This record gives sequence, C-alpha cells and structure tokens, in this order.
Amino acid sequence: MLSVNESDPRVSLTSQSDTHVDRLNALWKLSVRRGLSDAERIRAMLAMAAEVLDMDLAVLGELGEYCTARYVSDRLGVFPEGSRQAIDVSLCRVVYHTCAPSHIADLTSHPMHAGNPMVTEFGMRTFSGIPVTVGDEARWVLAFLRQRSESPPDAVDIAYMDLIADWLGNALHQSAQKDLLQRIALTDPLTGLPNRRAAEERLQKERARTPRDGHGFALALVDLDHFKMVNDRYGHAVGDEVLNAVARRFESGLREGDWVARWGGEEFLFVLHGSTVEDAASIMERLAGEARSTPVQTSVGAISVSFSAGVAAFGTNDSETLPMMEKIDHALYRAKSDGRDQVRMAAHTHFPWNSALLRQALAEQRVRQASQVIVDLQSGQTIADEALARIETATGEIVEAQDFVDMAEGLGLMAEIDRQVVRNVMQRCVVRMDQGGAPDFAHFVNVSPQFLARRDLVEEMLENAMGYCQTCSVMLGPVKPIVLELTERQRIVSLEKLRADLQPFIDFGFRLALDDFGSGYSSYLYLAHLPVSFLKIEGWLVSHMRRDRKVAGIVESLANFARKEGVRTVAEHVEDAETARILADMGVDYGQGWHFGRPQMT
Repeated sequence: MLSVNESDPRVSLTSQSDTHVDRLNALWKLSVRRGLSDAERIRAMLAMAAEVLDMDLAVLGELGEYCTARYVSDRLGVFPEGSRQAIDVSLCRVVYHTCAPSHIADLTSHPMHAGNPMVTEFGMRTFSGIPVTVGDEARWVLAFLRQRSESPPDAVDIAYMDLIADWLGNALHQSAQKDLLQRIALTDPLTGLPNRRAAEERLQKERARTPRDGHGFALALVDLDHFKMVNDRYGHAVGDEVLNAVARRFESGLREGDWVARWGGEEFLFVLHGSTVEDAASIMERLAGEARSTPVQTSVGAISVSFSAGVAAFGTNDSETLPMMEKIDHALYRAKSDGRDQVRMAAHTHFPWNSALLRQALAEQRVRQASQVIVDLQSGQTIADEALARIETATGEIVEAQDFVDMAEGLGLMAEIDRQVVRNVMQRCVVRMDQGGAPDFAHFVNVSPQFLARRDLVEEMLENAMGYCQTCSVMLGPVKPIVLELTERQRIVSLEKLRADLQPFIDFGFRLALDDFGSGYSSYLYLAHLPVSFLKIEGWLVSHMRRDRKVAGIVESLANFARKEGVRTVAEHVEDAETARILADMGVDYGQGWHFGRPQMT
C-alpha cells in the first residue's frame, strides 16, 4: 500500500488548487453580497485580499502627478485614505511607467526604494504592485505591503492579485459609469446646472442639515422676463445662448457654498446659505441690476435681459420645504403681476396656507371676490370694474390671488375658482342694475383655459347667464355687461380650439379682453384670431414708459393701432395722476390702478 506524503508534488498542486478555489469562492460571495455601497465593497475586497495574502497594507491608488490612496485596508493604522506621494518617488512609479506588475521581496536593499518613507518611517519590506485598468485607462494601481521580508509571491498569489486587480478595475469602471449616469440624470443638459430633480434632492439635504448646523437658508425663484419673445423673435438656438449666458452669470454672482439650479424652462432656483429673506432680496436685486445693465452677447448681437424673483427664508424651526416653495411661487407671481423686473419677498402670513387648505376652501365654496374700478381717462368716470378672486380661510381671513393662483393652476383647480367667481360676478351685475346702475357698465372677469375646456362648466355658466338676464329688471340688448379676460400666462395649444371654446359666450353677447397685452407674441395671435373688444396694456409697459422713451412709443403705438381697429385700450398699473394724464394724451381709453382705487371686497 502506497503512502502519500506532503513532499509529493501532486499533493502540493492539489493544495494550491484547493486554496485558489477557496479564494475564488470568497471573492464571489463578497462580490454579490447585498447592502454594500460601491466604496464599501471595494474596501471589503481590499481587506479580504490583505488577510488572504497576509499583508499589512492593501492600497488602491490613483496615479497621475501623484499616487493618491483612494481606498486603503491598513491593519497597522499608519496609512490613511487620501495619503499621497509624488509619482516620481512613489513605490508605484515602475508600475505607472511600465504598466506591468512589480514584486519586490526586500525594499531595504532595493536601490530605487530603500530611502522611501514607506520603508524608512513605516518599516515596509515587501511590495507588490499590479496595474488596474479602468475602462480604457491604466491609471490605477493595486499595492500590497508587508513589514517582514519574504521571497517574491508564488504563482497562486500572483494569480490572486491579478484577479483582485481585474475585479477592482471592473468595479471602478461600473461605479464611474453609474456616477456619470447619475450626473446626467441630475444635470440640465443645456446649462450644466443641477436640474429640478437634483435641486429637489439637494433641498431635502439642506432641510435635514439646518437643525444640525443651527443656520437657516433662503430660497429665490427667478423667472426671465418675456423670454418667450426671445425664442419667438430669434429662434430657440439663440434662446439657448441666452439661458447659458444667464446661468454662467448666476453661478459667478453667488457666494461660496450657495448654489443655483435650472428649475425648468426659464426659471432658476437659488439656495443661499445663512441668509435672511432680506439678504436674499438684496442678492437678487444686485443680480437683477447687473442683468439690466449688461445685455447678453449672442450670435445675433446683444439682447437685453431682466428677471422677476420671489424670495423666502427657511429657518431652524421650519420642518418642510413645500410650504416655502409655495411661498416663493406666490412671491414670484406677485413680482410678475406688479410689472416684472422686480424682486418680491414672500409675505409673512400668520395663518397656514397649502394645497390641502385650498381644496377644502373650494369644496366649501369659500371663493370670494374683490373689485377694482376701471376709469375713463378723458372724463374721469368709472365705467367698469374687474373681479379679482380671493379665498376666505376657515377662520375668516382673506387670501389674495397671488397666494393661490399658481398653486391652483398646478393642481388643475382654476376651473372651479373661475366657476365660483363668474357666478358671483353675474349675481352682482343683476343686483347693481336692479338698484339703478347703468346697463353699459362692464364687469371684467378672468377665465382660464382650464375653465373654457370644461364643457359642463361652460354650459352651466351660459344657463346661469340666461337665468340672470331673465330676472334682471333691465332689458339688455345683444351686448351683455360681462367681459371675459384672456391672458397668455397659460399656454394655449390651439387657437382654433380656444375660439371654439369661447364661441358660445361670444354668441350670447359676452365681450373679450386681452390681459397683459404686449407681454408676448401670443397676445398678437389672439388679437388676430379672436373678436377682441378690449386690450389691457401690460402693466410693465405702463410703469416704465415715463423713464424709457421707447416704451412710451410702444404704448402710444398700441393705442393708435387699437383705435384704428375699433378696440378699446385699458392701461393697467396706473399709480399716479401724471401717468394717467400722459396715457390720456396718448389716446389710451381707460385706466386701472391704485391711483383710481385699490381692490375692494364685494
């Protein structure tokens, strides 16, 4: 009977094979273990390899001008991650220059490395370096070091090191690809800024950080004024140039630690650390001044740019960012409503206001109405009013439109608000005429595309209108007192569909007014395709005409054009007697604004 002993070469080969299989099994189990991040898996792989090879130090280093230890397994506790050496004095320089493995059994006797700090300070004696290829680049190295000196690693150990290096190369490549895809998913492709998704994620981190750091932050939402006109006039390629240039300006105008994202379209979101709402308003005013004074240079020449902004502050006692986002939305809406090129701070309300409360208010029919007079600029007589939507809270407080319109539009609730406001307007019209009011007094009321697209609401409104006309003490002719205001704040997909939606009202005798006329190209399309009776001149034009001769020329041209077409003009945002006089001299028919009266609850 033959005995087999360990000196038999076949036994040695079998032992090596078993060892290699065990190592492969351990490698596979670690590579598929759940719950590890990429970085944790790489560190675990280094720790396992160092233990298997009985090494004191395992390093995955990135090569370049320096050899930087990105991932480390160090049982001696002497070499932290992030440590680096100049590549020309590093133990890895031969690997870097030759892209080939290097195994040194005794560093102390090596002419190139005997004086290296890893040898003289940390007592390292054995070194193995294997190049790691990541994608198409070999700019990483896997290094193993041990304090005691031994013979070079055998074939099995070298094969294991090569296998670990290959696995790490694949892991780094996959991680880089994942990071790239993540950056693409979170980056606006046009401006390179964080996109809305990235901004929302970062906002949650800012929210979580605030109670820990004890410092709040401010938010600003910016919307480029009349940007649609740039696209309409010059094309989207030039519009993209403007967006890119504005993004670069915004980035360069921020303090360290602050950031800006492209929120969507021509909107940008700013986060300003440690800022109050007043600080944020000051920063936005500075950026707005720079925008006014420095036109953007494009391939078609210089283009003037201004923006509107809403700002609010998130304090250490705040817990959610959604109410703050709603606040800056409303502040931005107010800035645009006040004539654009303005910065508005979020109102300090002493009652909560959010989408749930809006839905509840609509369900309980707590939509109210304020009215603002419209005056004949020649005679000074009040000839009409405009109905302005308000909502009454459960505790009796009044919420202005600027605080809920954007929210209502986003939630698809504007149709219900319009429904209640229009019904109130028609009721008030009947009461006024029953009390002896002039039958030619007009009531202007805004209607949204959401409302007009609802056939059930349109039919209901017409039925109500016919019922009110039958009960009215005044016999009305073909022209009724109600004027429906249209605005291009909401994009219209089809002018033909809009005309069809409006036709029942036109047939009944309602007239049409174009709100904010002059704010964009679409309003001219409306004028060309719809039987418009009134043009309400954009408030920004009115508020700027006294200090800008070109703007004054635009207002006068609009008045002349409208008069030739038999259309009445209404100037919005008339704030003083001199503006009213100038408008009257230009031939503008009517005026509306605080000079004649602020909105009053009715």
